[in-house]
Amino acid sequence: MGLTKQYLCYVASAVFGVIGSQKANITYVTLRGGEKGRYVAVAACEHVFIWDVRKGEKVLILQGQKHEVTFLCPSPDGVHIAVGYEDGAVRIFSLLNGESNVSFNGHKSAVSVIHYDALGARLVTGSKDTDVIVWDIINECGLYRLRGHKDVITQALFLRDKNLLVTCSKDSFVKWWDLDTQHCFKTMVGHRSEVWGMVLLSQESRLLTGSADSELRAWDINYLEEVRKDTGEPKVKKGKTLLDDDDEEDNKEEVDESLEERILTCEKAGSILREARDRVVSLTTDRHARVIACHGNDSVLELFTVLSEEEVQKKMTKKLKKAKKKATNQGSSLATLFRIRGLFTCTHFSLTPHPCPLSSLRWVDCLSCAGGELKVVLLLQNNTVETYSLKTSQKTPVADKTARLTLGGHRTDARTLAFSSDNLAVLSASGDTVKVWNRSTLQVIRTMACEYALCSLFVPGDRQIILGTKSGKLQIFELGSGSLLETVDAHDGAVWSICLAPDQRGIISGSADKTVKFWEFELVKDKETSQKRLTVKHKRTLQLEEDVLCVKFSPDHRLLAVSLLDCTVKIFYTDTLKFFLSLYGHKLPVLCLDISHDSTIIATGSADRNVKIWGLDFGDCHRSMFAHDDSIMFLQFVPKTHLFFTAGKDKKIKQWDADKFEHIQTLEGHHREVWCLAISPNGDHLVSSSHDKSLRLWERTREPIILEEEREMEREAEFEESLAKGDAPVVPGETQGEAAPAGKKTVETVKAAERIMEALELYKGETRKMEEHKYACESAGKEVDYKRNLSLSLFKPSRYVLDVIKKVRSSELEVSLLVLPFPYVPELLKLFNSYIQQGLEVELVCRCLFFLLKIHFGQISSNQMLLSVIDELRTNTLTKVREIRDVMGFNSAALQFLQREIESKEDVMFFADATGRLEEKKKKRRKRERAVLTIA
Repeated sequence: MGLTKQYLCYVASAVFGVIGSQKANITYVTLRGGEKGRYVAVAACEHVFIWDVRKGEKVLILQGQKHEVTFLCPSPDGVHIAVGYEDGAVRIFSLLNGESNVSFNGHKSAVSVIHYDALGARLVTGSKDTDVIVWDIINECGLYRLRGHKDVITQALFLRDKNLLVTCSKDSFVKWWDLDTQHCFKTMVGHRSEVWGMVLLSQESRLLTGSADSELRAWDINYLEEVRKDTGEPKVKKGKTLLDDDDEEDNKEEVDESLEERILTCEKAGSILREARDRVVSLTTDRHARVIACHGNDSVLELFTVLSEEEVQKKMTKKLKKAKKKATNQGSSLATLFRIRGLFTCTHFSLTPHPCPLSSLRWVDCLSCAGGELKVVLLLQNNTVETYSLKTSQKTPVADKTARLTLGGHRTDARTLAFSSDNLAVLSASGDTVKVWNRSTLQVIRTMACEYALCSLFVPGDRQIILGTKSGKLQIFELGSGSLLETVDAHDGAVWSICLAPDQRGIISGSADKTVKFWEFELVKDKETSQKRLTVKHKRTLQLEEDVLCVKFSPDHRLLAVSLLDCTVKIFYTDTLKFFLSLYGHKLPVLCLDISHDSTIIATGSADRNVKIWGLDFGDCHRSMFAHDDSIMFLQFVPKTHLFFTAGKDKKIKQWDADKFEHIQTLEGHHREVWCLAISPNGDHLVSSSHDKSLRLWERTREPIILEEEREMEREAEFEESLAKGDAPVVPGETQGEAAPAGKKTVETVKAAERIMEALELYKGETRKMEEHKYACESAGKEVDYKRNLSLSLFKPSRYVLDVIKKVRSSELEVSLLVLPFPYVPELLKLFNSYIQQGLEVELVCRCLFFLLKIHFGQISSNQMLLSVIDELRTNTLTKVREIRDVMGFNSAALQFLQREIESKEDVMFFADATGRLEEKKKKRRKRERAVLTIA
């Protein structure tokens, strides 16, 4: 079928204008062994930007897909970073090349917290779906899902020396999990409201939690040894208590009653009052848990220094001496009180002298460096990153601002955009600044302070720009010098729209003061510089009965369209300002409109979510189309065509055909309301601005769009979303307890199961053909021609099935096998038996085998035909696994022997001991150098 009308596809080209998204945290990272504290990672919508704070440059971009980033966590070795997304996915990127090879998909909604264990081999994730999932990074698979919380997970932490996990949530509970048995053994209920943050201190013997009040609660952790049932006597293995000896004995008697199930005790030790009165927004520590950073919704960051045991004892001694003079009878209670107060020293600093909601703190991260220096990086609400440095060893630390990233974006949303006539420059203006960008490099050319801008345009020649402001003024800027030429008091209300006249000799402005004013360009002599500069001169005024929302000249300069607050669009003759047409039909005010290049069609977009296409000859409505799911904020025709784009509060940009009244394409990428867009004069580029602080550039390609394919792709996307929102796969025979499988049914898992089924069908068919061929050869007494399946040309039929299973992602393997129908399982078990006998991928085959036996245990055990297969599998699996274990043990012992041999010969320490020895050698060398200098 031939194409009657060809549409060209617009694709996303770049994201710029955003320094750091507010939805995800900020964190220090190490890049290629660089200086500590020099690089920070921040979310930028669906991407992750790595900034060099010293140079103020982006050094690496971790490319996302389409969902917004919600959490970042660097690995302990600093080589990788785990990124959580709004759809529940987790991807692990390499900081060496910026590529992602590992991805996990188990949550139904946004990931709210990620944390590595001490070795970096496991990952715990919490989500808005209230589930906690533990992932195995090395094997690239999910271990288990932990259920128990009733609200969003706010923090999840591994314990370094124990196989335990502690989580907190907005349901006000803190839960302790035993990962060996995957159950919650303790729930702390000491909070009255949501628990927003949590950190482990003092070698994991103390827990600090932040809630919705101004109190940070401290909890003492006492680890108990496994109790012998014959004696029932516990031993405190680790941790400190604040109780006196008598109280400790009473406590032991209480513990004896239910010791068989106890792993640890966690008792409230006291609390610290924050200066802020609102909830804790972020609570974090440096890597060694020596400094705690805490802040609320204001612009004050409070830093707490954790003291060592010796410093605590000194402070306790001093305070007890003073307290005994005042109250000798309350020694024990005072000891408890002062011990908690002596654990921390507090200091705070304010980011602004007068805290402002726009510059309030959103996220914080801190890093301890050599010489007692503490580096703090802050992500602010106004699209800004700031770094500070202070000395924690000082009694009153002073924070020095070391860097501020502001140049690459606006502090508030960009509400207006414009293209220059040569397609090379893009103008964006917000509530405080106007920026001019180079379209090809996306670098800022000029930044100028302005009032709250609502509309803008380039003056012909592209040397000046004009802004219409919320205060009713027109501001004229010179781009060459980056200076404000003139501010004209144009209107008494907000200037909502300005439009360049087709003859390029002037502009019109429409305002909330119910007037449309006509202005002409003039060159006047500047009194200060004695040089001519551009200004605008008021010529005439059109008075209307309602507030003006949008104005537009027809390209032939014959008509003027004005949209009013009464939901109508009035058309006037330009020369006489006589009334021509009234376009009525919208139920809510028309927020945007545009006229086609041939002045025959006008398209209007309204807050009622509809687009109406009208003829300008008689004012008849050609078609009304439901365009967006929320208000339509901007509409513009592609130059020299009848195609137009609309932008809405539903986060989407759509392209339409005004002749055929068809929806052509949807551009998805923004994560908040889209305020405005601008199309380049040649129609090849489109730039859009959104409430997510980002500016997006779209390019027109040479690829044609087939409308049927576009609709098919939209239906597939809807199907994928419905799969993601569907119920989790149910494992047969498994009760809905605290632990559950980690995987989630997705389109990828369904496709993987289909590929496995297809491979099994090919294997069966090929096996049948081979038997028939063998029988034919025997019957004929000679070799008969045999044609193999092309898919199996490089493999034996059985090896082809194994190759398909190997290609399934490790994190999706279990769910893919769960989707597999049972009739395919017997054949798969027979194949597994042959693989294990041949020693092919024993680890992978055993993993699949054990999972299939677990989920289909009832049907397999009741099938008499499979008993012999299962018996063979039992024998062969045990034999092969023992062989592999023996080989691994032999290799490990050999490597350890070689290590000892080399160490004894060359006096060289390997692995963990090497760093310690190196530091000792450096210290000795420094001492020798100092001694030589002293003697000299």
